[in-house]
Amino acid sequence: MRKKNSFTDHLTRRDLLFQIGGLSLCGVLGQGKIFSLADAGGLSTAPQPSAAPGVLSPDDDAFLDELEKRNFQYFWEQATPQTGLVRDRCNVLKNDNSVVASIAATGFGLTALCIADKRNFIPAADARDRVLATLRFLWKKMPTHRGFFYHFADINSGERVWDSEVSSVDTAILLCGLLTCRRHFEGHSEISLLAFEIFNRVDWSWLSEDTSLLPHGWTPEVGFLPYRWDYYSEMMMIYLLGLGSLPHPLPADAWNAWKRTKFEYDGIRYIGSFAPLFVHQYSQAWFDFRGKRDQYADYFRNSILATDAHRLFCLELGKQFPNYSDDLWGISASDSQKGYVIWGGPPMMGPIDGTVVPSASAGSLPFITQPVMRVLRNIKDRYGRAWCRYGFVNAFNPLKDWYDTDTIGIDVGITMLMAENVRTGFVWNTFMKNQEAQRGMDRAGFKRYQP
Repeated sequence: MRKKNSFTDHLTRRDLLFQIGGLSLCGVLGQGKIFSLADAGGLSTAPQPSAAPGVLSPDDDAFLDELEKRNFQYFWEQATPQTGLVRDRCNVLKNDNSVVASIAATGFGLTALCIADKRNFIPAADARDRVLATLRFLWKKMPTHRGFFYHFADINSGERVWDSEVSSVDTAILLCGLLTCRRHFEGHSEISLLAFEIFNRVDWSWLSEDTSLLPHGWTPEVGFLPYRWDYYSEMMMIYLLGLGSLPHPLPADAWNAWKRTKFEYDGIRYIGSFAPLFVHQYSQAWFDFRGKRDQYADYFRNSILATDAHRLFCLELGKQFPNYSDDLWGISASDSQKGYVIWGGPPMMGPIDGTVVPSASAGSLPFITQPVMRVLRNIKDRYGRAWCRYGFVNAFNPLKDWYDTDTIGIDVGITMLMAENVRTGFVWNTFMKNQEAQRGMDRAGFKRYQP
């Protein structure tokens, strides 16, 4: 569980996954079936998922606009203007004076500033100045190792906190935000230069020196962490950014090193992991996989399948927890009444107790649009204590009348970015203008095709 005052309870979501039971990629858990890459055939699209991305109504668009405005308030108010670093989490019921920033939340925050500028949530000069202050701090003052950033840092000084690791995935999320800013503010020469310098400082060849399976992180005390990015998850962005680097690139075969294990639930077959739903969302907040595939899969289509399987999984759980329904589903790593929990499925992971995580469904807005819209509107309309200044609280459990008091930066971030992507594709379109993103996908073997 993730509490608020010790390093062991602030491990990365991925490290927590490795420390709980049931992570062996074999056997059968719950109702989900697992297949190895040796299984014949590709990903199944029959039977079809019950829903596909849909067109937003004017009311839907207005709702998402309000949601994005509230999401952006988190990144504007829960960051220090002098450093631009964004708090890992905050209590929405009181003035939160915590000093712990998340480098991943900062990456989401940089992208949020681009969206806010595009949508005139704040004056253009204010957005530009905050981006510039953030990049200056990241380049000149923020501690790094081989260009990689520590997972958690003091929001005012940038110094490492909780003995946290230099994190490969959290650095990747920061870099995605950085590259989005470079293209959105491309008329500003200092922003472009700082983004160029910070990205090119990252030494991907150091990360892959002894292995094609990249490590989760490194600490001064123990060196590289023992965990590796060895199977499908949110880590696709790490490999693609590393493949797109010019000064310190990953070898091209790194893309083929990790496993793509196939799961099946209720006739829907897809590449997945023993992990919560967010693993299908994070890389796709920036990288545009629509109409593209490598030699293994169409990952956008794969996320549609995985999300619909999760929706059906929650409907089946409704027999045990009657709050889960077609209007209320979504379980991903989140707070709970008993602390921070890694849970999800299929197959079932963690002590699921009826808790609902709004960002779990919201992060899949581009994948199964109308089913997600139905959930988000239902939460706002029927569960008022789950709606707050920053959009949705992190989690709530209507069966136990429990409502979180916190929001978490990365979950607010995936909600805001995917809301904008389903409305306009703005984040995808802006980020993919970067040569690093294009080069990474080219080197990984992605080709356009007609799904």
